[in-house]
Amino acid sequence: MTSHNRRNDTNDQVRRIRQMERRFVRVSACVKRLSTALDQFEAVQDDLAVLDQYYGSDEWREDFAADEAGLLPEGLKRGVLSEDGIWNLLSDCRDLKSKI
Repeated sequence: MTSHNRRNDTNDQVRRIRQMERRFVRVSACVKRLSTALDQFEAVQDDLAVLDQYYGSDEWREDFAADEAGLLPEGLKRGVLSEDGIWNLLSDCRDLKSKI
């Protein structure tokens, strides 16, 4: 094998290693972020269960009706009373659970 061929082989190897290293770094970072996110998701499972029970309960309906009647304070955050908001959140959580 000539030195020219060895140099080409080495260049190909270097190029390949650099490409694989970029992929390695990208996947490693993604795995770390996903692991952290999964730990955080696991930590809110009790909250999720309580929200799931609350949505559609008599209490939720009473709270929703009070909001509709304008009986709740104006500055009160009430995303939980948004039918689409809570439904979508619970659906998203079920979808995530099916993926893990």
